[in-house]
Amino acid sequence: MIRHIVFWTFKEHAEGATRAENAAKAKALLEACAQLVPGILRFDVITPQPGRECTEDLALYSEFTDQAALDAYQHHPQHVALKPFIGAARLTRQCMDFEA
Repeated sequence: MIRHIVFWTFKEHAEGATRAENAAKAKALLEACAQLVPGILRFDVITPQPGRECTEDLALYSEFTDQAALDAYQHHPQHVALKPFIGAARLTRQCMDFEA
């Protein structure tokens, strides 16, 4: 199993919207990818929870059966299509993939 974890911090203003608006749009775009390819075992798109420590605006925690499933997700046209928006709206991105 491969775990794919990504964290984003968004710019205060980008793409004609606020940080919160862009984080919400990115969340919706990512959630629409939850069933894109066979081999997705888990796909959680997470925003900060009140009262919990958080330094990021959005997180993705996902699990894939194997590297081939993660690669299929990464290269799926719907996933590729959201990258320009998130890339323009984000300030930082942190990612870690690992085998579990």
